[in-house]
Amino acid sequence: MGSLLNSSRPPVFCPGCAHERVVQALDKSFQNMGLEGNQIVIVTDIGCSGLFDTFFNTHAFHGLHGRALTYATGIKMARPELQVVVTMGDGGLGIGGAHVLSTCRRNIDITLLVLNNFNYGMTGGQCSVTTPADAVVGSGFLNQLEEPLDICRIAGAAGAGYLARRSTYDPDLPEQIERAIRYDGFALVDIWGVCPGRYTKRNRLTPKAISAGLEDLPPVDDFLCARSRSEYGRSYREKAGELAPVKIPRGIDARHEAPQSGRREVVLLGSAGQRIVTAGELLCLAGISAGLHASQKNDYPITVLRGHSVSELILSETEIGYTGISSPGVIIALAQEGVERRRGMFAGLSPEATVVKATGLELPPCPANVITVDFKAHKIKSQDWALAALAVLAQQNNVLSLDMLKAALAFRFKGEVRERALAMIHAFPTLPTI
Repeated sequence: MGSLLNSSRPPVFCPGCAHERVVQALDKSFQNMGLEGNQIVIVTDIGCSGLFDTFFNTHAFHGLHGRALTYATGIKMARPELQVVVTMGDGGLGIGGAHVLSTCRRNIDITLLVLNNFNYGMTGGQCSVTTPADAVVGSGFLNQLEEPLDICRIAGAAGAGYLARRSTYDPDLPEQIERAIRYDGFALVDIWGVCPGRYTKRNRLTPKAISAGLEDLPPVDDFLCARSRSEYGRSYREKAGELAPVKIPRGIDARHEAPQSGRREVVLLGSAGQRIVTAGELLCLAGISAGLHASQKNDYPITVLRGHSVSELILSETEIGYTGISSPGVIIALAQEGVERRRGMFAGLSPEATVVKATGLELPPCPANVITVDFKAHKIKSQDWALAALAVLAQQNNVLSLDMLKAALAFRFKGEVRERALAMIHAFPTLPTI
């Protein structure tokens, strides 16, 4: 098998950078294994090691700093037949440490090459989690306050099944990388090398010194997980295969015709207990009953004793790729809390827009057509205001029709709840608007 190096994008590292030797060693490993480019995914992190994916004619994914293993996990789970190799520097190792530990615990079949040159070489030579305490780096004395991290020791304790330390200058590096790739589970190779652009300008570090430093460390076998485990993806598929088949969700027949065409945007503004999310769901179901695509996006209440107060809905004949709403065609305002959360939205409404609001609310100035409804006067409970507001829109054939709303209620509710809801919207035409 020939080289998988990308001849149109040769390595662009600083002269003497150890990373280029790893590029060549990795390519040699692929050749020894007889792999083709479509059998490999190289997932890279930020930093100099993040350039690796451009140097090979393989599948590639370049992600955020420290997050490469998360993407690699998703790729391996979705495409278990692919060889997934991650390159990460000591900078990404520190930033993404929690992801490294999770991958060790899972024992998923990914190979991680840590290109360890003891500093943030791309951004100025600051200390990383592997910088020796006596090194001179671009971040002052900070490395003197921390113990350098031994990733093999930590990964072994976390459950990694295969660990190795190697110098970039070891002649057997291609064979070592090949053994790691062939391992059926998570394999990590800590590869030490020289950063001539930053680190060695102020610190003496040679291939001989790297070899001596590796020999002073305890063998990686001392840290390997003692228990034998199946590879994560295989175990996942076996367990999933034992589960009962998932039932196909009940569908909605598109029997009705929407009153308007084009993209329709609706924003519901309320407070906890007003069933804003449920009303939004009903509007989406009503749209689906007319053959429309629908999306719903709700605010997320993180404080105690607070509920959802905003729900944003979109109905469209075409697929909805972007769910942002800046100037909706309809706003349903039921509580001051929700109005305050979207106060800036009102000024941007068009004169053709409609606002359905509960009596007593104070709205910001807006050019839209405002319909005020006195829900309390007609003994409608606060938790039913949102449904009643949908009935107002349906009576006007604005966004949805009565038939669409009835179809949504019939799909969403059963028994007495459904009958009560249907009775309300049938009685609603007698309610005056102001």
